[in-house]
Amino acid sequence: MDKKPSIVFMGTPAFAVASLNALLEAKMNVVGVVTAPDKPGGRGMQLQQSAVKQFAIAHDLPLLQPEKLKSPEFFEALSAWEPDIQVVVAFRMLPEKIWSFPPMGTLNVHGSLLPQYRGAAPINWAIMNGEAETGVTTFQLQHAIDTGDILLQDRIAITKNMTAGELHDTMMMVGANLLVKTLDGLIQGNIKSVAQNNLIEEADIKHAPKIFTKDCEIDFNNNVQTIHDHVRGLAPFPGAITKVDGKIVKLYSTTISKEIPKEAAGSFVTDGKTFAKIACKDGYLMLNDIQWEGKKRMAVVDFLRGYRKP
Repeated sequence: MDKKPSIVFMGTPAFAVASLNALLEAKMNVVGVVTAPDKPGGRGMQLQQSAVKQFAIAHDLPLLQPEKLKSPEFFEALSAWEPDIQVVVAFRMLPEKIWSFPPMGTLNVHGSLLPQYRGAAPINWAIMNGEAETGVTTFQLQHAIDTGDILLQDRIAITKNMTAGELHDTMMMVGANLLVKTLDGLIQGNIKSVAQNNLIEEADIKHAPKIFTKDCEIDFNNNVQTIHDHVRGLAPFPGAITKVDGKIVKLYSTTISKEIPKEAAGSFVTDGKTFAKIACKDGYLMLNDIQWEGKKRMAVVDFLRGYRKP
């Protein structure tokens, strides 16, 4: 392919901005951007623009914000851009009519080494499950979510105390670079796609569904490593949840002590000045940053200055 294909980019949060910026820096032919409609938020519930919209406006990129992806008006406007390929990064599920019509199809960037961790929260679940490695995958969209043929992958090590927020930031840049590499490969015709069902048995696939409140609750009857992984996999958002002194507490940063607890699992232990920890089955979860009910997030030593045990 001599001419660079025309690309429509679809995305919403800051994670997607890195990929869109990488396309522009690589001199790719981005002919339009699709993002979510403005939504009320913040103080006064004023309309807020998505990070992708703000970037698109700043770079004079044509923009669409469809309320309904199945509307004839959206398809007509999208078709007018005449894309050769569409790129999706952190966007909504597309109707088949939308993802199938470009000649080169629709390319997605996903935050895991597919077919592992298909779903809405691959960054969180990889850490919560104690994985030592994850990565980014580019693949072609098809009917079932995150099941399309794999184009390229790049691996990322998960260090022992890495949080979901830290992995997100690393993956954002790795994914942006992999996207450009994938498009270059498609233009050159030197990428051979691989069907996911050729890589692993369906029964061995780990999934990454949307995180709900019940997924954030900590069970201190588990071992301390599992609980530490749970906390860092939910930090900084939405935060792991427990109850101390009858109050809801969110944990954001923890470390592990392998000292065998004398107290029952779930017991809150502190000297009232320098440390706070919670007993687990085989050790203590040492608390670094917490958010006590009714208070802001703070370092545990700052919290203890005002803490009085009931």
